[in-house]
Amino acid sequence: MSEFSILIIDDEPDNFDVIETLLSYRDYQLHYAARGQEAIAMLDTFNPDLILLDVMMPGIDGIEVCRQIKALSKWQAVPIIMVTALSSKSDLAHCLTTGADDFISKPVNGIELRSRVHSMLRIKQQYDKIQTLSHLQENTINILERTLNELRGNLASSLSHELNTPLNGILGTIGLLEDDIEDMDIAEIREILSMADQSARRLEKLTKKFLIYLELELSASRQQKLEVARTKFSASAIEAALKSQAESFNRKDDLILALEEADIALSERYLSMIIYELVDNALKFSLPETTIKVSSQVLGEMLNLSVHDSGRGMTEDQINKIGAFMQFERTTYEQQGLGMALKNVKKIVEMAGGEFSITSIYQKETTVNLTLPIVRN
Repeated sequence: MSEFSILIIDDEPDNFDVIETLLSYRDYQLHYAARGQEAIAMLDTFNPDLILLDVMMPGIDGIEVCRQIKALSKWQAVPIIMVTALSSKSDLAHCLTTGADDFISKPVNGIELRSRVHSMLRIKQQYDKIQTLSHLQENTINILERTLNELRGNLASSLSHELNTPLNGILGTIGLLEDDIEDMDIAEIREILSMADQSARRLEKLTKKFLIYLELELSASRQQKLEVARTKFSASAIEAALKSQAESFNRKDDLILALEEADIALSERYLSMIIYELVDNALKFSLPETTIKVSSQVLGEMLNLSVHDSGRGMTEDQINKIGAFMQFERTTYEQQGLGMALKNVKKIVEMAGGEFSITSIYQKETTVNLTLPIVRN
């Protein structure tokens, strides 16, 4: 595909041939229109980055064509170089006052033409970059505004708690060490450092969830797909990770795994996060000595993954309201978290080309089902 599109408006086809020859050193995509009205009608088709416009034409002349093009907001930024046999300063000034960006005299000199074309295209390229950055900034502001809106409501009451609890844990243990370390034995110091480590890790997990949430929102706003990757959905690796995760809840024996392996079209980071968050929710929202079943099965070009627990369950209304910063019955059960996990998982699955769904019976059970595309050899 050529780098730039140039529209040449001239009632003499021979003049087009001359310009085409002079610009043949670059892979420009050249378009030709013999009349001004024809050129204006075809702007969306030609989509020019630059216009070379003859001044002296039958019907409406080049100066009027220039004026009409510059009156169209979509094409105001496209540079127009007037090609003219006029030589008086007043005539040239008239060309510029109607919106022309530059002019070149007939007969056209090759070196001069190439220089002016290169200069105008460079200006257009810089303008396009500025516009792209402006749109990116606008999208970023919109994302932040949406995020701030989501921060209202539940987050207003939960964020300070989620941040202050681990921070107070870290600051409190540091304070203890500062005040009493000379009177402590090694076992006491290790115990206090372990408490600080737990608080720091809790804060780290919260920060990572926020960063992933913002990362996904930005990618979605730019209509970007997730990074192309190939990750082994390994039964042995997943089993080891989940057993360790369940062990931290003293629920290693509650896990039931039935895993079919496949190569997944998703990065290892996102795949690990999906599995961790779903099982973490199941562990938090179900009682010890109740089973948590994690199963996977290859069906066609997708891997079906499900996580089932016999826990608190969700109402239909709660399922419909799943989103970032939404914790249900937080006061009743005093659980940690901001309700970000399921929204992040849902977003990753959908951006990867899969499907996400939840079925639940309130106060009895919940099953999270999702599909992920697989990669064939």
